[in-house]
This record gives sequence, structure tokens and C-alpha cells, in this order.
Amino acid sequence: LGMDGRQVAPGRRDKERAAVFVGRHSIEVGWGDCDPARIVFFPRYFEWFELCTTALFRAAGLPFHEMFAERNMVGVPLLDVGARFHFGSGYGHVLDVETRVVEWKSKTFRVEHRFFRDGELAVEGHEVRVWAVPDPSGEKPMRAAPIPQDVIARFTGPAGETA
Repeated sequence: LGMDGRQVAPGRRDKERAAVFVGRHSIEVGWGDCDPARIVFFPRYFEWFELCTTALFRAAGLPFHEMFAERNMVGVPLLDVGARFHFGSGYGHVLDVETRVVEWKSKTFRVEHRFFRDGELAVEGHEVRVWAVPDPSGEKPMRAAPIPQDVIARFTGPAGETA
């Protein structure tokens, strides 16, 4: 069974177990977030994914601006991003968001976002990000690097233990 008590598809169990630390907050949809159809203009969700990921790391004690400087990083740029829209939301609606890292690989990690309105799942999103440091050769602006275990432990527990 997964974290929500439902049956987990084969191969999905480890991914779900990776997420121990969950970020939660709310976003109130503003008038400027909407398109002429009076629903959230879809690119806004991608901006909110970025904000939610940043907030998640900050809540785990790893604010990006400090982490990048302390660890000599370029950042955690996107390799893949996507969304699935179940129903629209508009001006004045409050979206409750759950954000979690669901998968850690050696140099990349996958973040999933779930936006709820009135308790119903409205939007699901994901990001795959790479741990990027300056390229020592100077040929490229950055290169992928291994994600430090102490960072992963902030989200999964000591030594990668899972809930």
C-alpha cells in the first residue's frame, strides 16, 4: 500500500517511500493569475511549482540561496516538467498544495506537486531537477554532480531510511 493507503503499482512503492518530508501551503488565486476564460492561466502552475520546490527546501533547512553559495552550486535546473489538469480554478479560489521529493537518483531528483481545491485534486505536477555545479573545465557553464547524502537525509531520514 502507498502512503495514501491505496494499492501501489509495481515499481512505484520505492518512489512513494522516498517522500518522508512533505511541504504544505496554500495559494490564493489572484485576478492576474487568470486568463480570459477566467481560469488559472496554465503557465502560472509552472511558476508555482518553482515556488513550492523552493519553499520545500527552505522548510527542510536548505534555503536555495544559502545552499548554492555554501556548496558551490550553480543550482538545480529543470530537466523535465509536466502537469495534469483535472479541473480549472479561478479568481478567489484557494489551492492547498502538497509538495514532496518522490525519487532521488545519484544526480537528479523528482518533485511532485498536488494542488487541491475544496479537498478535490485539481492539478498534479512534476519536476525532474539536476544537481548542478560549475564545470571545472570551463567548457560549459555547469555539469551534473552527485547529490550529497546529507541533503537526501533531510527529506528521507538518516541513511535514506523511509517512513
